[in-house]
Amino acid sequence: MKISKVGMNLIKEFEGCQLKAYKCPAGIWTIGIGHTGTIDGKPVCAGMTITQEKAEQLLSECLEKRYEPAVRKFTGLNQNQYDALVSFCYNLGPGIFKGNLLGAINAKDWNSVANQMLLYNKARVNGVFTELKGLTRRREAERKLFLKEAEEVVKKVTIKLNGVEKNVDAIEKDGHNYVKLQDLRDGMIDIGYDSMPIIKVKVK
Repeated sequence: MKISKVGMNLIKEFEGCQLKAYKCPAGIWTIGIGHTGTIDGKPVCAGMTITQEKAEQLLSECLEKRYEPAVRKFTGLNQNQYDALVSFCYNLGPGIFKGNLLGAINAKDWNSVANQMLLYNKARVNGVFTELKGLTRRREAERKLFLKEAEEVVKKVTIKLNGVEKNVDAIEKDGHNYVKLQDLRDGMIDIGYDSMPIIKVKVK
């Protein structure tokens, strides 16, 4: 599973995009779309600037290499849950999945997961953990997405079955493609249950 446009837009909405380095409310040098790591081996610092293209590249690379793997290890997530947790993780770091939160995810107690996410709305300001309104709004948006039922996406796919290709409609849900069994039957293809053929799905 990979983060969808919905998840990417959620991150961009709350992170914003600053092409010149700035200090976030927690006092951390940040640039681009919430990027706090290094850029080409150099730490983010005062006076650093980047292009919009670089900001987008940094976000995509960081999500793929650091943050999505931390969420991808969990099983049973639908696309909305995955997107919400990636946004949550991008804001708080991969190490956030521990304790009661980790236990709830592993137990697939989704209501508990969603409610616990709301607790992470504070940051250290002048040495004191303080609730930030921006974090509260973000946690509420992530919780809402996490609890939203995943939508089914219908798309055209090419099925290769016993060497015969056939174009059918498939439903994509939770990162998987589903094809109706009756759509596979025709004069050239016969499906039996004694020796089920191998089905390869290729998305156009």
